[in-house]
Amino acid sequence: MSKTQPHPGHENHLCHMVEQNVPLEETKPLVKDAKYICQCCRRAAAKAENLCLPELL
Repeated sequence: MSKTQPHPGHENHLCHMVEQNVPLEETKPLVKDAKYICQCCRRAAAKAENLCLPELL
């Protein structure tokens, strides 16, 4: 990866995946049965590890 990420693990976060145009089919499993919401971008995910600043829904 050539660019510096804003924090460790950012390449696994939904905001980064959307920015990189990861296919929708690859992100669907990450949001199914969402339990967390990101306080930064407001995206939802099933696991906290897929968000920058997760908070339980």
